[in-house]
Amino acid sequence: MTARHDVAVVGGGPAGAAFAVELARAGRDVVLVEREGGPHDKVCGEFLSGEALGYLAALGVDVGALGAVPVEIVRVSHGSVSAQRALPFRAASLSRRRLDEALLARAAGAGVAVLRGSAVRDLRQVLGGWSARLENGTELIAREAALATGKHDLRGRRRPPGRQNDLIGLKAHFRLRPSATAELARAVEIGLFEGGYAGLELVEDGIANLCLVVRAETFAGHGREWASLLAAVMAAAPRLGELLKGASPRHERPLAVARIPYGLVRPDAEDGLWRLGDQAAVIPSFAGEGMSIALHSARLAALTMLGGADSQTFQRRLAADVTRQVGLATLLSQALMLSVAQTAGAAVARVFPATLAAVAAATRIRPSAILLQAD
Repeated sequence: MTARHDVAVVGGGPAGAAFAVELARAGRDVVLVEREGGPHDKVCGEFLSGEALGYLAALGVDVGALGAVPVEIVRVSHGSVSAQRALPFRAASLSRRRLDEALLARAAGAGVAVLRGSAVRDLRQVLGGWSARLENGTELIAREAALATGKHDLRGRRRPPGRQNDLIGLKAHFRLRPSATAELARAVEIGLFEGGYAGLELVEDGIANLCLVVRAETFAGHGREWASLLAAVMAAAPRLGELLKGASPRHERPLAVARIPYGLVRPDAEDGLWRLGDQAAVIPSFAGEGMSIALHSARLAALTMLGGADSQTFQRRLAADVTRQVGLATLLSQALMLSVAQTAGAAVARVFPATLAAVAAATRIRPSAILLQAD
């Protein structure tokens, strides 16, 4: 079976779905392929900064109605040292399971042909456009194609390495004790431990999301056992450990992803493919700006395409918008892998809590770059 469209989007996460919505609203014939057949969780901090909230509102997504939890405070701890600061911007948290489904529903409602449950096995250029072959045998032909597969690479189109490539990401949902749930309300708790860092925050329905990154060799030192690593994290960051004490895991095993190319920013699109979200730029998780970059890339790509410019123009403009932030966040992430830097950083943040707010502000997309109005 062969189907023809104006644009084919590979990946149904926030970047792919938002891009598809924008184009469909403008009258383009768009098909979006999402390999998962239904709602599912993903390795993600599930943090929405103010920029992400603005883009979602423009897409017609009411995160409050979806159960998003406001986040107003960031706390950082290492050993007995901890610091707290109010965030310098509005923020919220919402599970990817719920957010992604809402965005896919918006896409379908806008007229996007949403195909679920069959992955793209081959994406290649053909005369006059692109061919995407699905594992169910369907072939999609489109004049333009966008790759928005998040942290997972499409076969034959692996991303180049970033500046920090030795990390494993792990994510698990928990039901906390009532007292811990109350203490975590409106806050994100960051715990630093040897070889990594972890973040804990509430999402909808009183569930807590624990997302962490750890060096591959550190995880290997724990026999690649989640229970051993989690115990070490709780011991190294007692505040985090106290919140997780007696917590009930929602799943038997955490989700995991390896070789995350932190620091990657693609400067070019020499093959004509539109790369969105983590396929274009990967900012370290602690910055909390990954979702904003994904949605920003979607909006920027849509405006660029609708304006008649090419993917090269888009990729270079996106790089200009995020390279500084990704670079700074990656330097800090590399430092946070070292115990001495963790101790010093936590101590500085405790004495000068404004440092936390300054770091949070410095890793955001510039307000002047935000595209909430067509330009």
